[in-house]
Amino acid sequence: MSEFQDHPRRYALANELHARPFPALEAPCHAVVLAIKRPEEAARRDRDADRAHLLALLDRYGASHPQPGATHYFGELGRHRLKWESHTEFVTYTVFTDGIWDRPFDPASFEVFPDDWLAEAPGARITSAMIRVEELRDADEIGNDVAAWFVPESLAISSVVDNTAIIAADFRIDAAGHMRFAVFVRPGTGSRRIGRIVQRLSEIETYKTMSMLGFARAQELSPVLGELDSRLTALMGAMSADEDPAEAILRQLLDISAELENLTARSSFRFGATGAYQALVHQRIEVMREERYKGRQTFREFMTRRFEPAMRTVSSTERRLQAMADRAMRAGELLRTRVDVARSAQNQELMKSMDQRAALQLRLQKTVEGLSVVAISYYAVSLASYMLAPLAKGVGLDKLTLTALITPLIILAVWAMVHRIRKHME
Repeated sequence: MSEFQDHPRRYALANELHARPFPALEAPCHAVVLAIKRPEEAARRDRDADRAHLLALLDRYGASHPQPGATHYFGELGRHRLKWESHTEFVTYTVFTDGIWDRPFDPASFEVFPDDWLAEAPGARITSAMIRVEELRDADEIGNDVAAWFVPESLAISSVVDNTAIIAADFRIDAAGHMRFAVFVRPGTGSRRIGRIVQRLSEIETYKTMSMLGFARAQELSPVLGELDSRLTALMGAMSADEDPAEAILRQLLDISAELENLTARSSFRFGATGAYQALVHQRIEVMREERYKGRQTFREFMTRRFEPAMRTVSSTERRLQAMADRAMRAGELLRTRVDVARSAQNQELMKSMDQRAALQLRLQKTVEGLSVVAISYYAVSLASYMLAPLAKGVGLDKLTLTALITPLIILAVWAMVHRIRKHME
């Protein structure tokens, strides 16, 4: 076995499964979540800038640094614990602190992130949240608390993880700019279970917000697609009526196809990412094993009523964009077929005209050939007369008789020669 080689990535891949452990938390405690994303080209951002920003925060607290090139970090941050993760498009900072503030969801809990450090962030805040964890008390007291902390109209509350905890949220941004989540855990609940609940709530909020970026993109595309759809429909009508030249229609179709391809290229990543984030939101809710609490809507029901319509809009826009691109492509193919048919007809007319010209040329050639025989024979007879005149005089023939005798022979010889030359050339 000493000579058996491991794959170069074997240990790295195995360790990746254990690189992001759930935090172990004891009630009461609280967590603050911050997600930072670049507004544009986030997937191709400079990740070294993200790590440099993390190191700046760690240095404020004298905390240890992660390994070079790390995509995640968990460690002590003064009296807090920090979990940092670098994702495809964003980075998240989650700070866990023992104990809770007397004032529920006190914005002072975010002071763990210094203002000047936040101002230097390589991106913008995409979401932030406060998660308050305390032990389960009397049911009436919980009802009073959630009524005071959340907007009743959008409140989602449920019993989760085999009835060991109650979670509540309204998914609204409060006056301080943060989302709020409350977790009430039964006494004796394990610290790792509490940590998993808090982590999943953090992920639900983060992935839900990232999913909504696809909805924003769909809203931007809606008027553009409407305008392109009208232009495409008008062109299809012009094709059917045969009103405009095919070349002009084809140029307009190519312009529309280019615009649609550009929109597809610019939107495909966002729509694909939205689908992935949507699946993660549902998966995180699924593993919570929700049960209804006092007839209130659960997180799943909230997402079905508020979140899913937005995701269906994204899916509908994506399908519409693809359908329009396919439609423009089919229209272009039909138009090109029509142009090809028209050109084939023109080519046939051209070939017919060329055949006619060739026939005329042949007749003219035959006419010229006959004239050529006459002209050559004329000169040949003259030369032969001069050459044979002395001989004819010796036998008693005058020049006129000699000319009459040799003319048919010379004409026949010239015609045979010209005919042989033409046949050889053919």
